[in-house]
Parts: sequence; C-alpha cells; structure tokens
Amino acid sequence: MPSAEILEAVLWALLSCVLLISFVAVSAVFFIWLERKVAGRIQDRLGPTRVGGKFGWLQTLADGVKLLVKEDLIPGEADQMLFRVGPYVAYAGAYLAFIALPFARGWVALNLNIAVFFMLAVMSTEVFGIILGGYGSGSKWALFGGMREAAQVVSYEVPMAICVLVPVIVLGTMNLNTMGEQQVGFFWNWNIFHDPFTFLAFWTYFTCGTASCHRAPFDLAEAESELVAGFHTEYSGLRWSFFFMAEYGSMFALSGLAILLFLGGWQSGLVPMELSNSDTLGVAGNVINTIVFIVKGWVLVFVMMWVRWTLPRLRIDQVMMTCLKYLLPISCVLLLGVSVWQVTLAPIVADVPRWVLSGVCLAVVVVTLFKLVTTPSEMPTKGIAANWWATPGTSGLGATK
Repeated sequence: MPSAEILEAVLWALLSCVLLISFVAVSAVFFIWLERKVAGRIQDRLGPTRVGGKFGWLQTLADGVKLLVKEDLIPGEADQMLFRVGPYVAYAGAYLAFIALPFARGWVALNLNIAVFFMLAVMSTEVFGIILGGYGSGSKWALFGGMREAAQVVSYEVPMAICVLVPVIVLGTMNLNTMGEQQVGFFWNWNIFHDPFTFLAFWTYFTCGTASCHRAPFDLAEAESELVAGFHTEYSGLRWSFFFMAEYGSMFALSGLAILLFLGGWQSGLVPMELSNSDTLGVAGNVINTIVFIVKGWVLVFVMMWVRWTLPRLRIDQVMMTCLKYLLPISCVLLLGVSVWQVTLAPIVADVPRWVLSGVCLAVVVVTLFKLVTTPSEMPTKGIAANWWATPGTSGLGATK
C-alpha cells in the first residue's frame, strides 16, 4: 500500500476516534442532566436549577470538575490491578460499539458487513469490566453486584440476540448501513411495521436492552437499597465516572441499533422514497440525517429514563424469571414466526400489515397528543399522576413546594 494511502487511513482512523469519543462524552453529559430533570419532574421536584441558569445546564460539568479533583481511593483489600482496569474495560466495551454504528448513509467509522454481530459482541464485553471492578474491590457488596450483573447479562443477551435476528431475516443483511438504506420513504416502510413479528420483536429487544444496560427496573447490579452502590461501591473520582459514561454510552448504542434494525435508521419517515434516495443535498442531507438519527436515539434513551423513575425495582429472582420464563420463549416464537411469514404469507399479503400497524400506531399517537393538549387542567395537581408538563412554580409536578 502506498505511503499516502497509509497516511490517509491513519488520519481517518484518528479523526473517527476523536469524533466518537467526543460524542460519547458529550452525550453522557447531556444524559446525566436529562435524567436529573426527568427524575425531578416525576418525583415532584425541579431538578438542577442553579448552575448554568434556570435549567441548570452546567450542573453536570460542575460535577465533572468535582470528580476530577476528588481523591482517588483504593481499598486496602482490593486487587489494585483489577480495581484500576475495570472501569476502562467497561468503557471500552461501550465505546467500541460506535465504530460500526452509522449515523447517516456512509457516515460510519468502519463499514462492516457483519456490523450487527460486531456490535452485539463488543457490547457484551462491558460486563467484564463490571465483574473486574466488583471482584477487584475487595468488598462483598461490590462482589454481589458484579455477580448479579454477570448472571443478568448472560441471560438477557440470548433473547436480545434472537430478536436482532428477526429484522436480519427480513432484510437479508447484517450491514447496518444497508439496513438504513432499505427503510427509505415514509414511516410505514420501517421494519417495525413489516409484520406482527417484527413489531413485537422491537418491544422485546428494547426490554432486553434495558436489562443489558442494568437500568431499572433491572438494576440489580447496583440496587442501592440492598448493595449500597453495587459493583462501584468502592470507586470514586474519575474511575467512578467511567462506569457511568459506559452505561450512558451503551444506552445510546443499543438505541442506535434498535433504530437501524426497526425504526428506519436515519430516515425521518416524513418524506417520500424519491427524496430519501436523492443525492442532491449531498453533505447537507447527511447532516440532516445525522440529526434525525441522534434525536431518535435521545428519544429512546429518554424512554429508558422514564421507565427507571416510574417502575419499582424487581427482585433478582423476578429479573431472572422474566427473562427465562417469558422473554426467551417469546423471542423464539417471534424468530420462528417471522421465518414462516417470509416463506409463506409475505408474498400474499404484501404491504397490508404495514398499513394496518402503522395506522393503528399513528391513531394512538394522535389521540394521546390530543388528550395532552386539550385536557391538562383536568389532571390532578399533586402526586405522581400530576400534570408533569406544567410550568414550574405553578401547578402539577413542576410546582414549587
């Protein structure tokens, strides 16, 4: 290979790494702020309101500076090497998934024909960092958290991988860039509306993905009410922050994979196929598609936060039962069903399921939005069921106590 091509490849790799690391870090900062605001609203509080203006935009940055200057303690009973390496292994597993994640057509660090398999494989390595941190801390609470996470991830990755196979069978490829291009046009062309099995596979995948990110109600690896702080009980300072950057990075990576598999990728779903395939916009079109993709990812991450602060934590036996007794059989049925559908019914019914499923979902969204807009004053003014979109300091969940 000529030296010029080698230099170009190296520069492209360095640029991709810098951009992806910056995106993961900035996303984590935004998600921490967003989770505080979501938690505040649901819990009848305001959330951050001091640092950075009325909405506390700079609160997360202030906390980041605080973590940088905090003393980095290592327990005397800890295995120092494992204790130091754990957070970085966890972060590396979350970061590597972004290498094969396309944000727009052709805008991907490494375009792999097995991108789906690659993302599932590297995201599963995050659990090794959690196990190392839990075992290397020399604390029984951290060890319990690490072992819980190991059992939980090993269990939930099986139905999640099976659900991923459902759109792979429909599209006939594991290249995520190709998957995004095949879902062009209006939103009824998205894979989630292809047939009843892909529709149910999305919700099953999202549930398993939430558990794989050890998010509530599946956060038994942390379980503050039982294990102090779980696997990161003994961590402080910068290493503690790496665990959370890994968690929020995994949340967006899993959401991005769901978007490419089921939700049209970077397609907005609001323009016809001819415009979606058009190259007239060039770089500007890819910028718009990237924004659409990121917004979709943020929405799914917001749903994970919403679920966390709405549902109570399950017991460890309930978590395992949910996977092995319900989600695993459901995912197997969905895989078998979509296989039979593709061979027998798909040529006969054509696009009928797309119209029916997309029409029902659109009707539900319209009715929900109509009720939110027209009946806010009829909602209770106190409690969890309150009007949480009300203006802070007036009524609803934003009311000042």
